[in-house]
Amino acid sequence: MNRLISRYVLALSASALLSTNVMAADAASCQNVRMGVVNWTDVIATSAMTQVLLDGLGYKTKQTSASQQIIFAGIRDQRLDLFLGYWNPLMTQTITPFVDAKQVKVLDKPSLEDARATLAVPTYLADKGLKTFADIAKFEKELGGKIYGIEPGSGANTQIKAMIAKNQFGLGKFQLVESSEAGMLAAVDRAVRRKEAVVFFGWAPHPMNVNVAMTYLTGSDDALGPNEGMATVWSVTAPTYAEQCPNVHKLLTNLTFTAADESRMMQPLLDHKDPIESARQWLKDHPQDQARWLEGVTTFDGKPAAANLQLTSK
Repeated sequence: MNRLISRYVLALSASALLSTNVMAADAASCQNVRMGVVNWTDVIATSAMTQVLLDGLGYKTKQTSASQQIIFAGIRDQRLDLFLGYWNPLMTQTITPFVDAKQVKVLDKPSLEDARATLAVPTYLADKGLKTFADIAKFEKELGGKIYGIEPGSGANTQIKAMIAKNQFGLGKFQLVESSEAGMLAAVDRAVRRKEAVVFFGWAPHPMNVNVAMTYLTGSDDALGPNEGMATVWSVTAPTYAEQCPNVHKLLTNLTFTAADESRMMQPLLDHKDPIESARQWLKDHPQDQARWLEGVTTFDGKPAAANLQLTSK
């Protein structure tokens, strides 16, 4: 009788352990993770980090590069699952209709709390007196009547265009030069090398804050967001993704960063290094980040993530 009881207890224990592992694993439909990515270096870096972690845990991640509007619509239409680059307040106007219609869901806490995004100038220009939004019009001739922005359709460009349309800060005669992040940075770099006047859309985290002696303008009257452009960054998923894929969702909630660390993550990308390989190297060099991000996470088949993460290049 005692032997039968012992066998029964062992069987129950094994069953409970198996059940725990099965419950920890996501459903089969969650193995393919479809991620939207805007062409911003910080979002590319954090998305690459997420892909390396997910692929290393047995998931199959696919990135789709698109504008923020297309990404939110893709999540709405069930063509994408998640997005790691919702900058608040820069993208708030774009995402609000999707949130109000319950077509996307913003995670409960930001992935980055100390971000900033507003107009900036090289510090040598600030030293000449261009320190506030109201000062821009005073330098119209030196600036050629131009403000350099990022990609068309972005929230930042929409807000800058609104300032120009309203002649806010006397900017009615100015032109917004829309370009990619790389194109804008090339224009800024060219102006800095020539010590020319230039006003551009700057943000942190980004290596530009290290590579260029730059000054963020003040006196914005919340035109580009409250607190002189201070911002937070959030992850966005499909509305029921947390319930359907709790393990991936747990990883997303763990993935928090600082502006300083993200800037360092981004530097290899600006040096034309592969984002995926750069993310792998970061994880190898920063085991404390790897441990923090994988806490409470499993592989796709339910094994402890920290002990089973595979970082070998495929």
